[in-house]
Amino acid sequence: MAKDGPGGEKTEKPTPQRLKKARKDGQVPRTQELGTWLGAVAASFLLPAMVGRSYDGAQALFRQIGEVAERPDVAAIQVLLGQALSTFLAAALPLAAGVLVVGVLSSAAQGGIVFASKPLKPSLGKLNPFPGLKRMFGGHGLWETAKALIKTIAIGVAIGFTVDDAKMLVASSGSMPLGTVASVFTDSALMMLRVAALTGLVLAVADYMVVRMQSMKKLKMSHYEIKQEHKQQEGDPHVKGHRRAVMMAQARNRMMTDVTTADVLLTNPTHVAVALKYSSSFGAPRVVAKGSGEVARRLRELAAEHGVPQVRDIPLARALHGSCDIGQEIPPQLFTAVARVLAFVMQLGAKGIKGGVHQPGFTPPDTEGLPVAGRRRATPVAGGGTGA
Repeated sequence: MAKDGPGGEKTEKPTPQRLKKARKDGQVPRTQELGTWLGAVAASFLLPAMVGRSYDGAQALFRQIGEVAERPDVAAIQVLLGQALSTFLAAALPLAAGVLVVGVLSSAAQGGIVFASKPLKPSLGKLNPFPGLKRMFGGHGLWETAKALIKTIAIGVAIGFTVDDAKMLVASSGSMPLGTVASVFTDSALMMLRVAALTGLVLAVADYMVVRMQSMKKLKMSHYEIKQEHKQQEGDPHVKGHRRAVMMAQARNRMMTDVTTADVLLTNPTHVAVALKYSSSFGAPRVVAKGSGEVARRLRELAAEHGVPQVRDIPLARALHGSCDIGQEIPPQLFTAVARVLAFVMQLGAKGIKGGVHQPGFTPPDTEGLPVAGRRRATPVAGGGTGA
């Protein structure tokens, strides 16, 4: 038994099936840092607008408070409280909505929105303290420590840039208008917030790369696991049935398309149908479509729609249907019989006759030793029809 289990050492990239299962289980690499710092950036631009609205709304409210104080009235007080609530919501909702949208977009950018119930299920393994200790003192813990140090340094640099302006402001605040003091303090605080947020964004991108690398490492597979997965997929009757149905549908569609360009359609006249096509690039005429029952009926309909001549030759149609697969050249034993049919079709074309159903009454071909389609014995055929 190898060190990574019975499957051997996990050195291979996860297969799409493993990634799909991991995503279903909620194992999507993502970092909370991205949403946090994008929210901080958004807040640094939305806060001034919120403060401005709050200031204007507060001024209007204070004027109304003075009016209500001069003429106290229950109805006026209720109106005042309603206006205070609407002013607060009008100022706070844009900020909350902006941060919410940024958080959702940041989550979607890290693998989309995933609803997984498995992480919420109770598990005794979550009570095991050793994985937590390993993360705390392992590589993950070192990375978290490094992130904290970088963020602290970034905030310190931002404070260093703004402290000189703050000192000058405090020293001369007595001779400056209150509005100027508030404006300088606001600008300094916003700059500090933006510097810290931009630094956090850089850290968030790096953290995402680290988290993704760790997640892909956990999902790595061994050669044995990959082989077992392939076996399970190949052996699944639903997968095999679906694959077979798709292949049959594709073959049927291709066959129905090929019959529209065939040179002739040989019929039984109603039980089987075989479409032939000849080209100078072929060694011999080929069967491009065939079928029985309902498939034969559809082939006759398509031949009639596209002007493909239909020749009723029961022995030849049965022999070709039973001995040839779609795309296969006719057997040498039937060369003479098929040549007579193609020559007959060429004569029709020379007379300007296109399509139609014809029964020239040729001599039956020699079919000794060839499998021949019959009326009672059903055999599967390519393209979804059945021979009989």
